[in-house]
Amino acid sequence: MTQDILAFPRMEMLSREQCETVHLASLEILRRTGVRVYHSGALELLRQTDAAISDGNLVHLPPGLVEWALARAPSRIALCRRGADEVAVPLEGRVVNFGTGSDCPNYLDPRTGERRPFTAADVIDCVRVVDALPELGFCMSMGIPADLEPVLSKAEGTANLYRHQFALMLAHTIKPIVFVCDDRADCDAIVAMAAAAAGGSERLRLNPTLLLYSEPSTPLQHSETATGKLLYMAEHALPIVHSPAPMMGGTAPVTLAGGLALGNAEVLSSLVMHQLKRPGAPFVYGQGLHHMDMKTTISVYGAPEFQLARVLVADMGRFYGLPTWGYAGHSDSCTMDEQAAADAAFSVLTALMSGTNLVHDVGYLEAGLTSSPEMIVFTAEAISMVRRFVAGVSLDVESLALDAIHNVGPGGDFLTHKHTLSHFRKLWQPALFTRQRADEWVAAGSKRLGERLRERTVALIDEHESERLPDGVWEEIAYILKEGPAGRD
Repeated sequence: MTQDILAFPRMEMLSREQCETVHLASLEILRRTGVRVYHSGALELLRQTDAAISDGNLVHLPPGLVEWALARAPSRIALCRRGADEVAVPLEGRVVNFGTGSDCPNYLDPRTGERRPFTAADVIDCVRVVDALPELGFCMSMGIPADLEPVLSKAEGTANLYRHQFALMLAHTIKPIVFVCDDRADCDAIVAMAAAAAGGSERLRLNPTLLLYSEPSTPLQHSETATGKLLYMAEHALPIVHSPAPMMGGTAPVTLAGGLALGNAEVLSSLVMHQLKRPGAPFVYGQGLHHMDMKTTISVYGAPEFQLARVLVADMGRFYGLPTWGYAGHSDSCTMDEQAAADAAFSVLTALMSGTNLVHDVGYLEAGLTSSPEMIVFTAEAISMVRRFVAGVSLDVESLALDAIHNVGPGGDFLTHKHTLSHFRKLWQPALFTRQRADEWVAAGSKRLGERLRERTVALIDEHESERLPDGVWEEIAYILKEGPAGRD
């Protein structure tokens, strides 16, 4: 009998031939239509190739240049924990890692249910939740705080908002951080802080604890600031996802195929500049392909088309042999309700079955305007449950249990059999959902899921202690926040 046979569910939409069709469409966009590049350094790199540049900054890319770049980008990226060379988030194959989103202006307070502007204390609370949940592999900032100074009293000065955000995350989680920032100067300061915690720039490059999220501008534009960040990360051989956000019906064709081809062209043109700067620098393939709801004009997160787009993007990233970027744990709902729960579960299932490597936005409500720690905790439960589902079934000799079936025989039971003792712990057990009968549930207080969710979320915020930064490292970070990274290793 064949040993160690696994059967598991997967989701793919595009055959290799269909991926080739999208690829060729994007190559035609880059050859015929071209992209606008507003960064002088990037234009100089492109002038040294056989790209055609007209009208000052309209760049037409030949297919061979795109193929050259694709052949040089690595297929694996390993993100590490702070202060260690331990791989925490492997970006390879069909390995799926989840994390939060960034920069929501509003916070849904789990203690009061109030929707209000973020504070620095709220960011810390959210980071503490992420640090506590094993289902989440990485952290993003989640909110834009308006009152950073009281929290970072050691770092008084003129340091940028995004630098303070990063310092808060670095101080309160050991997990890898996906960061956002304004410009190249922000990149320099943030990388300097990460290097201080990693033990130097070279250790950070070999054991990266951070990844930059940035975007070109749809349709077919590479701004000066975004391209500056792209080239900075390439220069330092640190990972980046430079993900366009085509809005179908707004900044992109209203069809999924048209939006995919356009966004793919934007990713490929970004990769060309990135690899020209430093061949082999780590690059994650991503597209935030959304559509505009024509009734509300919002960018929709909770829609079947959005999930179809996630599968298409994962398929194209694998076609190119690049790590992939995706979305899950988000909703258009304004509160943590049944709609939010349905959206979160649907998106988590899609991410895990499609095998997207780096999946962000866990905790997003109101189509990305509000972040909710309760949504984060709920989504962690969904991740745990769906991970067991996609792990599938083993068909090996031990799992088929023919000897146990023979020993028990007709009319027997397996409750006390050693095979049950050996394997029952492999069955999934919920941390948040309940399996009580009605009498037990009433005796325990008749608490609905929302009540249990709020209690668990507040308990994580109150009780979890993250690993502190060494004092010397924090002092160096405070110096960088105040004076900038000049002269620091």
